[in-house]
This record gives sequence, C-alpha cells and structure tokens, in this order.
Amino acid sequence: MFFSPLCYTSHTGFENRERERERESASKSRKLVRRTSSTNMMQSAVLLFLIGGALSETQLSPNEDKPAQCCDASVGALMMKVANLMYKMTQMEKELTELKSITQGTPKVAFSAALYETGSGDTGPFNTATPLKYKKVFANFGSNYNPATGIFTAAVKGVYFFRFTMFNNLNPTPNSVLILRKNEEQIVSLWDLSGTDANDTGSNAAVLSLEAGDSVHVELMANRRVYDDQAHYNTFTGFLLFTI
Repeated sequence: MFFSPLCYTSHTGFENRERERERESASKSRKLVRRTSSTNMMQSAVLLFLIGGALSETQLSPNEDKPAQCCDASVGALMMKVANLMYKMTQMEKELTELKSITQGTPKVAFSAALYETGSGDTGPFNTATPLKYKKVFANFGSNYNPATGIFTAAVKGVYFFRFTMFNNLNPTPNSVLILRKNEEQIVSLWDLSGTDANDTGSNAAVLSLEAGDSVHVELMANRRVYDDQAHYNTFTGFLLFTI
C-alpha cells in the first residue's frame, strides 16, 4: 500500500496535537483535583474543629449515662455549661469588634458632651450613686458614647484620654461630688462642699488603658447635686490616643 508523504505527515501532526491536548487536559484535571482536595481538607478541618468544640462542651461525664441521682444537680450542670458558652460568646464578640476596628484602618474615636441639652437646674440629689447622662452631644466619632446611659464603651484596645468638669451654685449650699469610673473602679474625682462662695467649678482628667468592651462614665455620688444650664458647665470628653 502506498502512502503519500504529505498525508502521512499531516496524520502524524494531527496525532501529536491530539496527544498534546490530552496532556494539557490531564494536567488541568490534576490541578483541579489538587485544589478541590485542598479545599475539602480545609473544610474538613474546620468541620472537625467545630464538632470537637461542640463535643467538648457537651461531653457526658462517666456517670451521666446513668439515671440522674438528682434533677437539681443535672440542671445546675447544664446551667454552668450554658453560662460558660455565653461567656465565650461575649469574649468572641469583643475580639470581633476589636478586629473590625483594626481591619477598617486606624479607628476614629472621640466624643464630647454636656449635661443639659435644654433648660437649666440641678441634677440630683439621688438616693444612690448615679451615672450622669450627658445629653448635649457635641461630637461622637465612632458612636462609642451613649447619651442615653452616659457610658462610653471602648470598641478597641488602646490608651484613651478622659476629662470631665463640674459646676454648682450657692442656692442651695454647694454639695457636689463626682467620680470618674472605669467599669466599677474609681479613677479620679471632683468635690465641692463649701458654702461660703458661689458658682464653683472644677475639672479632672485621666489617661486610661482600656480593653475592648471596657466602659467609662462619670458618677454623681448619693445625696449630691450639680447645676447646669445652656452655658454647659458640666462636660464629659474622651478620645483614643493610640491602639495597643
């Protein structure tokens, strides 16, 4: 049988191209398999981690597969597990809040507020120590200050500056004591109990290291009072100096 050299060459070239396409297709398939396998391994690892965490929280003790000796004890153990899970969720929320602030760039945190938004008069006295609610907000970058409660809550771990002022008048006799608190810890204070002079004012400040979730507020002590009007003598100010 006679084969034309031209036809033979064309046929050979066709076979070579076919083999090349097959090799490329096989190579792509292997890469896809490797990527899929890697993804599946990562998903499996995450799934195993979550399952392990769930099992560790719900693992029965050696005696829990037996009839309960006391219902109260079982309920108490369950409540302890629930409380532990809630605590962990709270910590995770704080960490996520801090991470969000960091990943979005340098956080902008600053606020300043005065005691009275409208009107004038005394605030207090109250039977118990009470956080002051500074309702006239001049600035609140980051929305970390809540005028409804008077409490500033740190969204990111860092070093913060806080300053507060106090004012009273002579009618009735001045009887003012304010405390700056970090969470429930007393930091610095202001007081004026003198009745021989009028319209006393003062201020104090502190630099504080805060964790995400820490709170700061100004507290009016029990049976004390402060005076304010539209001149805004009583103020509460704070801002982030730098993250740590």
